[in-house]
Amino acid sequence: MSTTINSYYGDQQQSNGSLNGNDLEKHYIDAKAYILSATTKDGTNLYDHLAHCISRLLADQSRDGADLVEDVSKNIKSEATPPQHDTLRDRPAQDSEHILAEEQKPLFDKVDHNEELDDEALQSPLPHILEQAYYFEQAGISIGKDEAYRIWLSLKQLVDKGHLEKLRFWGKIFGTQKNYYIAEAEQNVEDNTDENELNEETHINDDNKESGDEDMEDEEDPLPKSTYKSPSIVPKEERGTGVNKFTYYVCNHPGTSWIKLPIITPAQISQARLIKHFFTGDLNKEIISYPAYPGTEKNYLRAQIARISATTHVSPAGKFKFSEEEEEAEEEGARENYQENEDFKGATLSELLDEELNGWIHHVQYILPQGRTKWWNPGENADKEEEENEEEEEMKAETEEIEPEQGPPLLTPIGADVEIQNTKAWTTKISSNLIPQYACAFVRSNLWPGAYAFARGTAWENIYVGFGHKYGTTDYGPELPPLPANEYSDGPEIGEAEDPSPEEEAKARAAEEQAADEGEEEEQEEEVDNEENDD
Repeated sequence: MSTTINSYYGDQQQSNGSLNGNDLEKHYIDAKAYILSATTKDGTNLYDHLAHCISRLLADQSRDGADLVEDVSKNIKSEATPPQHDTLRDRPAQDSEHILAEEQKPLFDKVDHNEELDDEALQSPLPHILEQAYYFEQAGISIGKDEAYRIWLSLKQLVDKGHLEKLRFWGKIFGTQKNYYIAEAEQNVEDNTDENELNEETHINDDNKESGDEDMEDEEDPLPKSTYKSPSIVPKEERGTGVNKFTYYVCNHPGTSWIKLPIITPAQISQARLIKHFFTGDLNKEIISYPAYPGTEKNYLRAQIARISATTHVSPAGKFKFSEEEEEAEEEGARENYQENEDFKGATLSELLDEELNGWIHHVQYILPQGRTKWWNPGENADKEEEENEEEEEMKAETEEIEPEQGPPLLTPIGADVEIQNTKAWTTKISSNLIPQYACAFVRSNLWPGAYAFARGTAWENIYVGFGHKYGTTDYGPELPPLPANEYSDGPEIGEAEDPSPEEEAKARAAEEQAADEGEEEEQEEEVDNEENDD
């Protein structure tokens, strides 16, 4: 390196003829100082970089070293530069696709299969998503093969973590920021965390109530107690029954962790019927609506899943049947459980494409207006009260007169569903009229756009892909607030009298004076009579 600098300034001295030895030494020191001070962003100076390049060329001793100088320089810079940034060009920040790819890498981790797999290990509740996606694609419903495969791998992770008897891909709900991928599972062990949390909250509320009652009793002049009694709260259905028969897991992307949704209450289902809210993708998002919703977006999502499942989950007629015990039930709608029909060999296309829609049946219980699948009598709490007065007996008589809510029983044909403004609630089609012998039949819900079901032979499945909203015949409008309650009943005893005229006031005043005079005369007569009697 020093020889190069000396030769450079030697050439300059010969051309100019004016540089002496002292000037040459000074220029040499200045040049070396410049090379040492010219550093890159990572702190490497030009002198060390050139020395490293020359050392690399001397070590390789290539004949075309002059042509490799640029490549050697670039390689040395790339080796010395940290991966976060580059001295040649700053690396751009990762976009959402790269971040999603990093999250989905664990889905493709290979599993060692050195150990022999027995029959029990091969039996898994994991569904064949790709086969189902193939049939749905024939019907025109497709989420893409790549996405379907990632969902399949993500469901496999869910199966490996939990104790599940059955598992199926329920569908996909679009959100304004993120989407929801939903899995429906049936578990062996019940999780009672939700019930414990609710019990703790009720204990806390009871303690606060008791302390407030003690404070009221300690006061010398207690405030009047209200006689109003709030309506009884409809109890929820336990996990594994009714609307809480299945457990649902959601995630925003295949590869992210599955989140278990809480159980649903009748109040949350009833309020979900009165509002329309677009999902955001955040389960903890507060729902601002009227009427106020009792919960966050995860509760609203769970309510919409229950409503969609109860209305749109259908299967070919004959796929399920009632057991002998259920057949003996006399009351209509009392049959709640069913089982697979082992003799079912698949429905024909003519049956599935019937115009009367009798080839498809509902296999999920109907949700009553009360928010439950099984009606609860609100008069049951009245029997547990210790003190009953006349008013309570009247209220009890009114509750006893309430007719129980009833809905269509299980395994009812979809042809009996209510029409939507002279339009049937379902539309049936065939995937291909050109090759019908290999085609499949599918049905589409007109009440919940995005709900589909296909059937071909013994294979069938349901799926929902949409925004989670029900079809409305009119524009949506929030419910009007209720009318204010009357504080008292109007009557003549509390009615305001009109002001009297001057003539009426004069007559009233004269009548009062006359009555006063007559009263004085009577008093004088009584005094005279008393004196005579004393004499």
